[in-house]
Amino acid sequence: MRVLIIAASWLLMSYISYGQFEVKGTVKDADTGELLPAANVYLGEKVVPTDGQGRFQFDKVEEGEYVLKVTFIGYDPYEQELNVTGDQNLEVALTPDVYMTDEVIVSATRANDKTPTTFTVVNREEIEENNLGQDLPFVLNWTPSLVTTSDAGAGVGYTGLRIRGSDATRINVTINGVPLNDSESQGVFWVDIPDIASSTENIQIQRGVGTSTNGAGAFGGTINLQTNTKQQKPYGEVINSFGSFDTWRHTLGFGTGLIDDKWTFNGRLSKITSDGYIDRATSDLNSYYLSGGFYGKNTLVKAIIFGGKERTYQSWYGTPEAVLENDAEGIEAVIANNGVSDAQAENLRTAGRTFNWYMYEDEVDDYQQDHYQLHVSQQLMPDFTANVSLHYTYGRGYYEQFREDDDFEDYSLPNVIIGDTTITSTDLIRRRWLDNHFYGFTYSLEYQKEKWNAILGGAYNIYEGDHFGEIIWAEFAAGTSIEERYYDNTGDKNDFNTFLKVNYQITNKLSAFGDLQYRNVRYDIAGIDNDQRLLGISADYDFFNPKFGLVYSLDANSNFYASYSIANREPVRSDFIDSPARPEHETLRNLEAGFRKRTTNYQLQANYYLMDYKNQLGTYRRAKRCG
Repeated sequence: MRVLIIAASWLLMSYISYGQFEVKGTVKDADTGELLPAANVYLGEKVVPTDGQGRFQFDKVEEGEYVLKVTFIGYDPYEQELNVTGDQNLEVALTPDVYMTDEVIVSATRANDKTPTTFTVVNREEIEENNLGQDLPFVLNWTPSLVTTSDAGAGVGYTGLRIRGSDATRINVTINGVPLNDSESQGVFWVDIPDIASSTENIQIQRGVGTSTNGAGAFGGTINLQTNTKQQKPYGEVINSFGSFDTWRHTLGFGTGLIDDKWTFNGRLSKITSDGYIDRATSDLNSYYLSGGFYGKNTLVKAIIFGGKERTYQSWYGTPEAVLENDAEGIEAVIANNGVSDAQAENLRTAGRTFNWYMYEDEVDDYQQDHYQLHVSQQLMPDFTANVSLHYTYGRGYYEQFREDDDFEDYSLPNVIIGDTTITSTDLIRRRWLDNHFYGFTYSLEYQKEKWNAILGGAYNIYEGDHFGEIIWAEFAAGTSIEERYYDNTGDKNDFNTFLKVNYQITNKLSAFGDLQYRNVRYDIAGIDNDQRLLGISADYDFFNPKFGLVYSLDANSNFYASYSIANREPVRSDFIDSPARPEHETLRNLEAGFRKRTTNYQLQANYYLMDYKNQLGTYRRAKRCG
């Protein structure tokens, strides 16, 4: 019996270890022979960074053919076909890339392994794996501390996200370092740039205050998108997919690869449609992306145009709990307490879990937004790199509403007199418009040498928004005409910030980080509001946002970090309009401490955070920008 057990064990161990080998090696500079730490080494679908001595290792690699790929900023990508039939010990030499790389565009606003903050990087492969045509929040749904919402219930149309419980108005979002948050509501409307994930190279999510960035204050986190980068080879793609609730996605994309080793162009057209899970919550979304870049030895110039046109049936108001629970008594209470019409009452009783309050056939949000960006990066000398970006965003559109029995006085309209009868209210259809312009520039100057890395950056942005409303139909009317404006007001905002980030390597394992930001915000509102109030609001804020921390590296793959940060945030448009007095700004004090480790097969992050708010303004409400 003992002989049989030994033999069986030996056979089992042989089976388990059969065809599993070790692939290891080093990565170095082809010109100088210098070992390169933190290079990314890919073997098939596995990836591992090199350690402090430029070494990498893959364990338990099955026998077969693989493509070994190595990438490192400032070097040409390396590829090698590898036939694994036994243990491998390789030496990879990377050739310095004589051309500027796209990473310099976003480096000023991003964290790295030497930054004492909590962050996650989502690469292109992960984006493609999760990109099924839904809005970007659903592509990021699996990342830590992030939850998503969808008005239509299908992830297409109006969607949102929260990080650590903070709503969209407290999450800073940039695309190539340019702010995306709406200047007035400070929210992000992903529906305006549908399928942006198909033109995104990578995304960094910082949780908590994070590092200094451009635009609105980061109270729950930051999301930093980098769009398509330089591709060496030409490509073309056609994507057609469909899913539940008659959801369709059609994407056509192309890239020229490098032309004459200096020029590259990329483009995309997308159309996404969906009926939505909620009744009538349809979406019809169109978007585009086009970029062209020049890559010189010391110069990078890149122009990017992208945008979208959306028409989305409104389902903002939600579904009553009684409807979700099929509570007949509770549904009757909703009917009694909300003064609904007979048609709305019947809808409440019969719609079920897909209930939508809105029943008018054109209760839609119709909006178009176009973005223009020009990025210029110049290496001034070996240790200095400068970046300047110009940007302009043009948005325009409306949401349409059917209103039952609204009073004329709510629109500054005269009552209708027919014979001896005075009519004081009417059914009507109205549109609330927003026509806005957002433009400015961002800048950074980066110095990196030996133990020092310093970045001086910032931005100056201007927002000009026109809010107005029109009545396009009324059952009764007098003394007015179709599309006459019943309210009209403006919102103008100037936003300037400058920051200095410094990272100093104290010892081989310990580094210190400091980040100081000054931000000035001026906001002016003037005109007639939609409730006929006269608006005249001016506010000016000066913010100082310091951040400090330490990082202790165990090796190239793992470290401990701790930081303390202070951030300030101005009130949003509705805070100014709804408050009888000027609202106070918000302040957040954020303590972070954590551990992170990355290996061939897994990534591990564990962190403690304390977010202490002062003067936190009201809870988040759906931000209707066109109003």
